[in-house]
Amino acid sequence: MAHKRGMDRLPIDDVLGEVCAAVRAQGRVVLVAPPGAGKTTRVPLALLEDVTGRIVMLEPRRLAARAAAERMAASLGEAVGGTVGYRMRGEAKVSRDTRIEVVTEGILTRMLQSDAELSGIGCVIFDEFHERSLNADLGLALVWEVRQALREDLAIVVMSATLDAAPVAAMLGDAPMVHSEGRAYPVETLWRDVPVAKTVRYEAAVADLVVEAVGAQAGSALVFLPGEGEIRRVEALLAGRLPGDCVVRPLFGAMDFAAQRAAVAPCREGRKVVLATSIAETSLTIEDVRIVVDGGRARRARFDPSSGMSRLVTERVSRAEAEQRRGRAGRVSEGVCYRLWTKGEEGALPLFAPAEIETADLTGFVLELALWGAQAGELAFLTTPPEGPMAEARALLQSLDALDDAGRITAHGRALAGLPTHPRLGHMLQIAGAQAAPLAALLNERDPMRGAGVDLSVRMNAVARGDARADRGALARVRQEAKRLAKGLPKRAAMSVGEMAALAYPDRIGLRRKGDSARYVMSGGKGAVMDDGDTLAAQRLIVVTDTDGAAREARIRQAAVISEGELRALYGAHIHWVEACAWSRREGRVLATREERFGALVLVSRPWSEAPAEAMAGAAMEGLRQIGLPWTPAARRFAARVALMGEGYPDMSDEALLAGLEDWLAPHLGGARTEAQLRALDTTEALRAMLDWDQMSRLDREVPSHFVSPLGRRIPIEYDGETPEITARIQEFFGTTVHPTVGARRVPLKVTLTSPAHRPLQVTTDLPGFWKTSYGDVRKDMRGRYPRHPWPEDPTEADPTLRAKRRGT
Repeated sequence: MAHKRGMDRLPIDDVLGEVCAAVRAQGRVVLVAPPGAGKTTRVPLALLEDVTGRIVMLEPRRLAARAAAERMAASLGEAVGGTVGYRMRGEAKVSRDTRIEVVTEGILTRMLQSDAELSGIGCVIFDEFHERSLNADLGLALVWEVRQALREDLAIVVMSATLDAAPVAAMLGDAPMVHSEGRAYPVETLWRDVPVAKTVRYEAAVADLVVEAVGAQAGSALVFLPGEGEIRRVEALLAGRLPGDCVVRPLFGAMDFAAQRAAVAPCREGRKVVLATSIAETSLTIEDVRIVVDGGRARRARFDPSSGMSRLVTERVSRAEAEQRRGRAGRVSEGVCYRLWTKGEEGALPLFAPAEIETADLTGFVLELALWGAQAGELAFLTTPPEGPMAEARALLQSLDALDDAGRITAHGRALAGLPTHPRLGHMLQIAGAQAAPLAALLNERDPMRGAGVDLSVRMNAVARGDARADRGALARVRQEAKRLAKGLPKRAAMSVGEMAALAYPDRIGLRRKGDSARYVMSGGKGAVMDDGDTLAAQRLIVVTDTDGAAREARIRQAAVISEGELRALYGAHIHWVEACAWSRREGRVLATREERFGALVLVSRPWSEAPAEAMAGAAMEGLRQIGLPWTPAARRFAARVALMGEGYPDMSDEALLAGLEDWLAPHLGGARTEAQLRALDTTEALRAMLDWDQMSRLDREVPSHFVSPLGRRIPIEYDGETPEITARIQEFFGTTVHPTVGARRVPLKVTLTSPAHRPLQVTTDLPGFWKTSYGDVRKDMRGRYPRHPWPEDPTEADPTLRAKRRGT
């Protein structure tokens, strides 16, 4: 079909027949074709004759969607909006005649949610699926369920440049796989000889490399940079440094479409240097490029704990991304790729960029699932959504009243799902109305006034009236976004900045800690701190909207003041009185209080004199778990004796005893409520009470507290060490031929034998062996020192004694 219309032959044309046959026979196919093969513009056209109804193709980027629609329309000799159209947020060119509709990711989700059967649509194509955006993963899972449950006739085509096709094909019921070899010219790769010095600014290093590359090579250049800010700075640094035939063309998603078209279109004269984001990696064909300069960085969505939402962060590219960028130099002829890193550094690059579902904020994703009426585990995902972020997202949506306690979507949640913004900000816009649009836009933008303290009101004033300290470009973007968000929103009663922020961040309302003017505990339970000298540092209640993301105690970067009256007006239904007995580590005692709480915040605290004894004892037990068991020597010996009994006796290790405090110690706790009282407890009787009469009798018999010597003397057994131990004079053991033991396992006692002056002579766990070996040497040495005491040649035949001979005998 393509060639009948006079189109140039592309590599994808060799496999179009296989793709169409798979769609006709099985209604699904996975196509892998490298960048430049022509899959984006040829596959939808080739399927027109085989698909009944419209073909919807998902493109991850607005520019790529518009460019693909225009190229397909031009190949048919038509204008966009005829057979081929596009639809994206805020813009659409479609008509009754449109058969191929190129849409961006959010549009496909809204189409699915508003019409689950996708009425009138015969095929859905997922282009550039290797980018693994969250919306693409969700869209494929929903479309696949629609095909299985409602529309067996709905065809699905997944297209990718680098993706391993097998897992996707398996997920789609063993869909057929088609591979296109593509067409590329050889590309020479040049690395830096040494790493870029840390003292050199990134943009300056890229600009120097561009000057070097353009000066050494012929043809146009494509330079990869992470975002608009870097593009503008490199553009400024290149001024006056490039050959006269070069024109610089920025290319990023937020640009005016005419400027984007100029960057993509071929040069009529001279050559161009295109400074582009990752938008140019795969989705677009840029003519005349023979040079690629890769700055080695990419900007992608990551969940940002500092803002509680996803934000774009700058990271090193993966090896797969670097290879795609490199391939751009070989589209029209042999090319050269310059990389801003050494060959040795390349080994440290990750193989692939992570799927967005693994790293992004999943709040909007969970809301869409709830609107669809399914759990994540009920749908087919190439990567399983991580449960931790899923649980956090559900908890946040419940706090925003978007989900009920059972996780079902509410009417308010349905309204939030229809808004083109994060559910936090959507909730604020729904409740506060149009007045919240500037704040929503501000919270979605990087801070335009870094270094101006944390007060959000200062930034809101800058949006309204300007401020010399603010980034003008950022303020302009905020104002433009605010106008877009305000459309269709009603006017509501005036609210303060703090009230509006609290609507978006119910988990970030902060209460100043007692005795500290700059430290706060937030309603979600986390801590936060600001500089002591900040203008908000002395405020009792604030709403924190941005931090540095530290897990333990985050540093506050943006916040707004909120009064207690405003908090109660907003969240009165969530403020409750709680009676609590708890151990205070700070005061070292049990505190019984009645507290008025909002989340983790204690707004009012009063003594609770009627606290039940059981609750007080439970708090004291928690105190013991923190300070440790109050072991006395007697209690420690008893526990050691029990340990020697083995099976059938309770575990008296510290871990087991602390875990079961309520079972064995509570009845013996008395009125102990302070750390000093708890440390003074003698737990011996409580430990003894853990044994019944039979166990106690057997313990006293087999592991006694005392050893009865041959003379009948009771010698305390020390159980503190690894081996039970006694100490006695050597003469007291004369006649002993069997070494004393304790316990069912007959553990030998460690016997310290002393001289008549009670100085140690021998330590042994084998008395018979001692008598046969070392005793002779001891006898020789001792009989001269202590002549009045018996030192028989054969101690096993002598009687035990503690008496000395009379003088003169």
